[in-house]
Amino acid sequence: MEDLLREYLPILIFLGMATALGLILLLSAFILAVRNPDPEKTSAYECGFNAFDDARMKFDVRFYLVAILFIIFDLEIAFLFPWAVAFGDMGMVGFWSMMVFLAVLTIGFAYEWKKGALEWE
Repeated sequence: MEDLLREYLPILIFLGMATALGLILLLSAFILAVRNPDPEKTSAYECGFNAFDDARMKFDVRFYLVAILFIIFDLEIAFLFPWAVAFGDMGMVGFWSMMVFLAVLTIGFAYEWKKGALEWE
């Protein structure tokens, strides 16, 4: 029993300190926070509509279209970094496969641009 307590005591101390620190930080934020939201803080930010309106209101789909396009082209960059790191090991096959990947994404980007998905009225 003593060995078990000796093995788990550091874990229990760590969990206790983590819980205490979490509670201290939450309570200090609750006590010290300034609670005077001005119109700028409650205005529309990135989603395009006010923060405290009816949930069933009509909204512009372009915000979500731009978000989806951002995610798609952000993933392109996410694939380029590991490819660049391992470029020396892949040889010409890796190079041309990435060129095909970039060509498909470039064609998709040109298509979106031509269709006006990136235009804002």
